[in-house]
Amino acid sequence: MRHQLPYAAPGQVIGLLGGSFDPAHTGHAHITREALKRFGLDRVWWMVSPGNPLKARGPAALDARMARARQVMQHPRVEVTDIEARLGTRYTAQTIAKLQTLYPQVRFVWLMGADNMAQFHLWQDWQGIMQSVPIGVLARPGQRISARLSRAAALYAPYRIPGRFGHLLGRSDAPAWCFVNVPMNDASSTAIRAKGGWSA
Repeated sequence: MRHQLPYAAPGQVIGLLGGSFDPAHTGHAHITREALKRFGLDRVWWMVSPGNPLKARGPAALDARMARARQVMQHPRVEVTDIEARLGTRYTAQTIAKLQTLYPQVRFVWLMGADNMAQFHLWQDWQGIMQSVPIGVLARPGQRISARLSRAAALYAPYRIPGRFGHLLGRSDAPAWCFVNVPMNDASSTAIRAKGGWSA
């Protein structure tokens, strides 16, 4: 199992961007590049999930989504992975726990758009995630206010790192989170599917 997973050197800070990527688009690539710049990350791993437990409709085939993701995200410090399929995990909390066991000398940062922050309290063991890894939140169109007013933001307000100090996030101990405003990219997987631009 271990040799099938991405390489990370001891002491590295790895950002984790999970999702169905159904399909991957320029918005995903945009927030990934911003995260590398803003949060003191050495690398980012895209974790293309087998399926999203919060969505009733199943995604396109994993191989197709992986191939599309590799087309969209070409960067020397970003790796597109199917970690969750290999680990057999379905929920973020489970995935993070396994990765921390497999990579005990690596620091992980969970990355998400502000739209996910707004509903983060619906995730399984979301407080366990907050307690396990620092979290970097990147603004998405129309979601800045809802993210800042979210249940997670309110409960963990004392642990928020101001955006201007976001570069410290990767070396911070959990719980710690940082919200940054980044130039907007309104690309959407839902819109791409609706327009018939994704038929894998």
